[in-house]
Amino acid sequence: MRDKAIGMVIVLTLISTLSAFILAGVNELTDAKIKEAYRKDFLKGLTEVLPGFDNEPDREVKEYNGNKIYIGRKNGDIIGYAVQSRSAKGYAGDIVVLVGVDTAGKILGIEIIKHAETPGLGNKIEDPEWKNSFKDKDIRSNIHVTKDGGEIDSFSGATISPRAVCEAVRDALKLMNEAGGAK
Repeated sequence: MRDKAIGMVIVLTLISTLSAFILAGVNELTDAKIKEAYRKDFLKGLTEVLPGFDNEPDREVKEYNGNKIYIGRKNGDIIGYAVQSRSAKGYAGDIVVLVGVDTAGKILGIEIIKHAETPGLGNKIEDPEWKNSFKDKDIRSNIHVTKDGGEIDSFSGATISPRAVCEAVRDALKLMNEAGGAK
């Protein structure tokens, strides 16, 4: 009986080891492709918030207080910066927003990077027209939903998600202001 148990342990150990090597090999083969796919998605977001750049802003990064600030250039001149900001106050969890700001501190655009808001209600934060309502606002703007006396419209029946986006945008502007445009 004891020999049978030892044999089973050896077989299970071999199977586990072989499985681990196979998984490591698959990870090695797919890791670069996954990272490149993520980079392309991120560059798409950067294109939305830093229109017109001709460099690789995801590779030209400055750090400020542990935050990455992405620099957009055209013909070698800085046209703006982008920073990711997060609000934990979304209806269904964190909302991550990419905010693009020009050299004067005005918003060029925002892109919702991650959220889990309710389809058909809170996910209206992805609507291009709504996101455009942030353009040309700056740190002095009243970036709150109209229900709270601000300049940004919310949606009927969904105020939590827009409030969270506004918070993330305000935090991004504050960070950019403190960083001095990351110059």
